[in-house]
Amino acid sequence: MSHTKEFILKAAFGLFLQKSYKEVTMKEIVEKTGLSKGAFYHYFTSKEQLFYEVIDAFYFKALVVDFKKFSKDSLIDFYRQYANDIQVGFRYLKENLLPSDTSVHINFITILFDAINLFPGFRDKFMKALKEEADVWTEVVKIARSRGELSSPMTDEQIARMFIYSNDGVSLRLLLEGKMDLIHSEMITLWDNFYEEVKN
Repeated sequence: MSHTKEFILKAAFGLFLQKSYKEVTMKEIVEKTGLSKGAFYHYFTSKEQLFYEVIDAFYFKALVVDFKKFSKDSLIDFYRQYANDIQVGFRYLKENLLPSDTSVHINFITILFDAINLFPGFRDKFMKALKEEADVWTEVVKIARSRGELSSPMTDEQIARMFIYSNDGVSLRLLLEGKMDLIHSEMITLWDNFYEEVKN
């Protein structure tokens, strides 16, 4: 990706966070990037293509987790490595992409729904990523149970969902409150306490 194309994607991402996809105009995109319309169209055929590439770059390339890099030797090691990875991702977003106005951070979620509504197949792509996440968590819990790390009567799938859903809920709540910096500490505290409940 060229420097200019990356610059346009980052600038557009900031605009889409401040408004919805429909509200952002081509005029605003051109003004924000400082490019002429002709230069813009050299990289993107339309606002819709730009939005698709923004979502692809900042959701699927930047935020979909590569679970292969985490240890599966123990549940506690796995979830701590996962939480640290999420913290690194949020720090990058905050330092490089998100506006300083924390009230717009919730739009990080709303533009995802814009994309699901706009692009056929995007929902399937997103759901596939969610399924892969659930499968990996369940596998890690199953391994932990087989090694005697867990003794909870909850099923492997239920324990996995508790980790996933608590992360989803805490992250959304703190985004709404403009407290993204607290996500890591809140998640680790919650997960450590839950782990104490299910471990052997």
